[in-house]
Amino acid sequence: MGRILHLSDLHFGTDRYELRQPLVDLAQTVKPDVIILSGDLTQRALKSQFSDCAALIRRMPAPVLCVPGNHDVPLYNPLARMFWPFRAYRTAISNNLEPVFHSHDLAVIGVNTTDPKVWQRGLISAETLARACARLRASAPGQLRVVVLHHPLTQPAATGKAPMRGADAAAEAFAEAGADVVLSGHLHQWAADPFALRKGGRFMLCVQAGTTLSTRLRGEENDANVIDHDQGRVMVTRYVASDTHPTFQPAPGASFHQHDQGWQSSPHSSENQT
Repeated sequence: MGRILHLSDLHFGTDRYELRQPLVDLAQTVKPDVIILSGDLTQRALKSQFSDCAALIRRMPAPVLCVPGNHDVPLYNPLARMFWPFRAYRTAISNNLEPVFHSHDLAVIGVNTTDPKVWQRGLISAETLARACARLRASAPGQLRVVVLHHPLTQPAATGKAPMRGADAAAEAFAEAGADVVLSGHLHQWAADPFALRKGGRFMLCVQAGTTLSTRLRGEENDANVIDHDQGRVMVTRYVASDTHPTFQPAPGASFHQHDQGWQSSPHSSENQT
């Protein structure tokens, strides 16, 4: 059995300072094999904000795999945005924008969907997609194959955010390359659902974290996901922190298992989707 702690949208600079220590406490309590951070580490890509995030990462009790989000490139510095958009991220967090993590039963593939040419909308290029799919196909038998990206492959129209360019092609290609789980953020909304782009297609499990630390809650609580996996089964437990109780406590989640066409909800699965 393995365990992942999935965080997203920390937004240092507009974060709830009082949740920083409880987040470290949560990581120490659940003892994950790897901690995944699916983008928007900062609010405005400032050096001080990246420094605060890096300090938090150093306190984590497990390896941390990060991908950047659209807030992690400069907004008000057009020259930096055009010529060195990831400089501060590379300096403080990692020079690798598409990191990978492997254990005996887990393969995690990071994908950079941030497009510095636009402010919010994501992009997954043909070259990026080809690299990710090659890494998926190279994973070992028995590994749970996880893709991490900031922008989701699918999203409700009510979010008001433009869908990621290349999302449909990516969903089709990831499914064909054997992806099991897709982790993302961006929407500040929690969700966990099997997803197939077309009828008869292979179902991947798409899991959204809301925002782990940001004050920009959009009607939901701060949260993080603990994902347990074992031999074709996955359980997603959502941990939430409210205004009145600034600690991360378990909330209803959902369980899933593999079948011939991918993933489906397990009987008696307890879901808490918004």
